[in-house]
Amino acid sequence: MRTSFNIPDELLSSFDETWQKEGYDSRSRAAREAMQEYIESHQDLEMVTGDVAAVLAFDYEHSAVIEALHDTQHDFQDVILTTSHSHEGEWCLETIFCRGDATRIRSLVYRLKDFDAVGQVKVLLLR
Repeated sequence: MRTSFNIPDELLSSFDETWQKEGYDSRSRAAREAMQEYIESHQDLEMVTGDVAAVLAFDYEHSAVIEALHDTQHDFQDVILTTSHSHEGEWCLETIFCRGDATRIRSLVYRLKDFDAVGQVKVLLLR
């Protein structure tokens, strides 16, 4: 099936450079593999149950979202054990160490991903 996407030029250039360096034979193949990895990551997060430990790492634009992030962290203090924070200009890198019910941790991940000023959220689940 053919489809089209609106992708910023800079992102597409970086994607093309990456898949070509990795030796893929086409952009389509690289996009399929990237989509599969995205789906598998989502399924892993959705399927986990019970008490788990997790590390959440994310970057964000400090001034645009810091108050809302602090509010979110307070809302989830029942599963957040500790955080680590680093500045890189106007961008920050935050690491949250969690332990608790998988449903609560999953909700925290989705809340973080919902902020426009958060670049990406990476999840490492420790069962």
